[in-house]
Amino acid sequence: MFHPDTQFLIDHWTGLSRHESVRAGIPDRAALEPAAMGLRLPRVFIAGRSDGDHDAVIRLAGAWIEGFHGEPLKDHALLSVWRSASRPLVAAALTQTVREARPVVIAALAGVLSAQIEVTLAPLRGPSGAVDRILGLYAPMATLSLSAEEPRLLTARVSIGVGVAARPPLALAAVGGRRIA
Repeated sequence: MFHPDTQFLIDHWTGLSRHESVRAGIPDRAALEPAAMGLRLPRVFIAGRSDGDHDAVIRLAGAWIEGFHGEPLKDHALLSVWRSASRPLVAAALTQTVREARPVVIAALAGVLSAQIEVTLAPLRGPSGAVDRILGLYAPMATLSLSAEEPRLLTARVSIGVGVAARPPLALAAVGGRRIA
């Protein structure tokens, strides 16, 4: 069972992805109304990604997220807010959310006391029509109070794709004895 805010984002994104104008199950960034996030907006971020890139760059982050990390995050790599040992898992989650066209939730820990937090990633299309945006949400399971000297990096524990993948998995096929994808 997910945090109520995580579930809200999943449901909201799923609703957007089911509109008639949506291509391949991924809604346009323009379809997302920030006001719909309500009190969650300070814990929301948007990251930009290049095609085939395993990382994303934070374009904007809510005040809660920047306060948690202790600095403005615009133009920081999304992987930079995670411990180095967690980065392969987070990179795989970024790839999965785009490839499968569905939200991915990362269960993570924060601080010395290992407070639980969920970070949700969901793909969006930019103005060009390419899947080059990631919508994200931090959902702490309890109030986080970290001392000033505590590290502000997150530790990823597990990630899970939520809902039915909107895109079929890639498979190899042979046509005339030649392998194609």
